[in-house]
Amino acid sequence: MNVITDVRCLDYSAPDHPERPERISRTVELLQSQKDYPITWHQPLHVEDKTILMAHDEAHLNHVRTATESFGSDTPAYKHIADHARRSVGAGLKALHLAKAGELAFSLMRPPGHHATRNHAMGFCFFNNVAIVALMAQRLGMRRVAVFDFDVHHGNGTEAILKGRPNILFLSVHQHPAYPGTGTESEDNCLNFPVPPHAPSEMYLADCAAALKALKKFHPHIVLISAGFDAYKGDPMCQQNLEAKDFHWLGHEIRSLGLPVASLLEGGYSDALPELIHAYLTGLSGH
Repeated sequence: MNVITDVRCLDYSAPDHPERPERISRTVELLQSQKDYPITWHQPLHVEDKTILMAHDEAHLNHVRTATESFGSDTPAYKHIADHARRSVGAGLKALHLAKAGELAFSLMRPPGHHATRNHAMGFCFFNNVAIVALMAQRLGMRRVAVFDFDVHHGNGTEAILKGRPNILFLSVHQHPAYPGTGTESEDNCLNFPVPPHAPSEMYLADCAAALKALKKFHPHIVLISAGFDAYKGDPMCQQNLEAKDFHWLGHEIRSLGLPVASLLEGGYSDALPELIHAYLTGLSGH
């Protein structure tokens, strides 16, 4: 297993904000101490503006660079956030290159990205990491790209950026109603699987299975995972009932596709996040 992270992603925070540095630092500690599978650690790749501009317009890039006021009530304008967000993109791109070479890779970074639209930062997200990686995958010759998002919140930004793109399939399993209120219907190359609040875990997992079945029929050359862990039963941000074993199952099912896979961390705000990521990576690594 390859894990990409950078200690500098711990260098920003806001009081009482759920997207906090401990999400990464505590997960790194657990992964460094676990013995279930070996880990090779990597740094993010350097990212040029032109790479970000594959998914975002120039005005948005400049806004993230220079903003001094919050992008919204939940998305502060942290000092140097453009640099932090750029490194998150770079970690996703490193995961892509490792997956292209036939290796398993997980981007363990913050900020997340799947709510960022082409011209708007929102939902703790500034640049859309997975959308940029999907577009780069095609440039690198992986013509058919699938993005599977199992975060409890709909990846509205990813959908908006990738909708209508030839040979890209976006699939999202998420709670509805919930933030950001999108993802109620499937359209074009975007397949949505909304799950009601307080659903039995079996319902959420059944929709994940249905999404993976549709993904397999698409015959992608690579699978990109927006790996959010906030459908956990103890997460403060939504009302689902998944347990650690369910994330292990997800990792196992994704591995069983037999396709190149790169996973990027999105949400997950409970104190159990390190154990949930470990369970997912254990299943993904075949243990």
